[in-house]
Amino acid sequence: MTFGMIGISLIFMVIGMLVQFRLKSKFKEYGEVPTSSGLSGREVAEKMLKQNGIYDVQVVSVPGYLSDHYDPTKKTVNLSPEVYEGRNVAAAAVAAHECGHAVQHATAYSMLMLRSRLVPITQISTTLSQWVIIAGLGILGFGNGNQTILLIGIVLFAVSTLFALVTLPVEFDASARALKWLDTANITKPQEHDKAKDALKWAALTYVVAALASIAMLVQYILIYQSRSRD
Repeated sequence: MTFGMIGISLIFMVIGMLVQFRLKSKFKEYGEVPTSSGLSGREVAEKMLKQNGIYDVQVVSVPGYLSDHYDPTKKTVNLSPEVYEGRNVAAAAVAAHECGHAVQHATAYSMLMLRSRLVPITQISTTLSQWVIIAGLGILGFGNGNQTILLIGIVLFAVSTLFALVTLPVEFDASARALKWLDTANITKPQEHDKAKDALKWAALTYVVAALASIAMLVQYILIYQSRSRD
């Protein structure tokens, strides 16, 4: 890797670590603030699904910290133990956010559908792109490099970047749906609502940092390709 790529990787690695640290501290803070409704994360999720007319999605507990996610293939809202059992602002916010994805799925939200279609090719491109780019650059014993191979690697990496970008509106929309429902369903009072919004904001920032890092690396690869093309 060039010094430019190493520098970009280090910068965004540090930013990512800082955002993750802040996210964890926020969830710890808001995990100590009980909601007025007194509902657990599981109860919040089940209620949001029911009120949105979704009856074929199951709410389950999965191991891990901040491992919460919606699985469209199994139609399950997977909540970490702290969220599943928690009766606090953080748990309510996360549970509602993951149900926001379920609502997106049920209503065929365009960006979620696009992201789902990108998943198979993104899994392949993520696995191959770095190795193809290394071969194209001719580093780590991969010969003198090859412009065609490098271009293929860049295209593969661009797919991963596209996936990161498409993920942003999906995550922002899920949070917007969650916050709106928490308010209208009286799960959170105004002060609690602000805390839920802040928690989801920091969660969304992790995706923003990932997308920006991917864009920066893609631009760096393209500049290297153009530079070598002129030589």
